[in-house]
Amino acid sequence: MSSRPVTVTLAAAVQALVTAALAVGGGYVLVETLLGRAADAGAALPLTVLALLAAGAAGYCAWGLLRLHEWARTPVLLTQIFVLVVAYYMATSGQYAAAAAMAAVAAVGLVLVLAPTTTAALFPDGGRRGGRSEG
Repeated sequence: MSSRPVTVTLAAAVQALVTAALAVGGGYVLVETLLGRAADAGAALPLTVLALLAAGAAGYCAWGLLRLHEWARTPVLLTQIFVLVVAYYMATSGQYAAAAAMAAVAAVGLVLVLAPTTTAALFPDGGRRGGRSEG
């Protein structure tokens, strides 16, 4: 097994940062709901479950990327794209600082996971699978 390039480690760290943000957000909504501060508890509880499940999935993908599992690349890419979408909507609602921070994190994550060294580590055979030849 080849050594892990720094781009993979950093991409996994960015994914872990997104995971932590999802978990904190879900936990915050849960606490606010339990304290009776949620505007709509019927919507807040499913949002909490969704955020915590998303955090678990994102964390699993960060682990997969760190372990050099090629399947982890696509969900990590999608996660960063979703963060960009959320950043866009935060910017349209006037939350410019949060939007800029989210966009920067997502952009760094995308660059790292698409870096040639990351690609080479995740797909050491050039992306070809057993027996298929180009031709």
